[in-house]
Amino acid sequence: MIAIIDYGVGNLRSVAKAFEFLGFSAQVTSDPELVREAERVVLPGVGAFGKSMESLEKAGMVPVVREVIASGRPFLGICLGLQLLFEESFEVFGNETSSFKGLGIFPGRVLRFPAGELKVPQIGWNQIQLAQDTPLFHKVQDGSFVYFVHSYYVKPTDPRLTACETHYAIDYCSGIARENVFAVQFHPEKSSQVGLQILRNFAELRG
Repeated sequence: MIAIIDYGVGNLRSVAKAFEFLGFSAQVTSDPELVREAERVVLPGVGAFGKSMESLEKAGMVPVVREVIASGRPFLGICLGLQLLFEESFEVFGNETSSFKGLGIFPGRVLRFPAGELKVPQIGWNQIQLAQDTPLFHKVQDGSFVYFVHSYYVKPTDPRLTACETHYAIDYCSGIARENVFAVQFHPEKSSQVGLQILRNFAELRG
């Protein structure tokens, strides 16, 4: 069973429906014990980093996420679920910037797109350039279009963590892969056949 962590952030049912469409059993759950018992775990999310970390902690999911990752079971972060895996996020509120601690699974920071000609948030289709050979992108072509909705991006300390990159004002990391942990900035559940292939790849990973 694939557990999709529900910590009160975002529309999670669309992720579950995508897995179910592919023929895999997926359950949206706020029960830490169900997540602990799952064969694979997905951490989705949208919205503010600080509030989401607070919600994750209140739901009792912070130690559970760490346990699942340490166990070697396949783990997938989606959108904010990618960002939360890093050490720190710098959220901009008007003229002020506040720092929030993340899960710290990987060293690196979450930054806002620079102000400029392009609109922030980035909303819509954009390309991914594959940066490493990972089973998550099996049968996914370099330059494929996927769907994004975000104002912030991750900057890993170790560039070898990057699985794919995207250009939007800057070249940034839009996906990571290391051992059993995978995460993407885009929404595979909204990315047509490419996204479904990525979800299929994840669901078929060996633990």
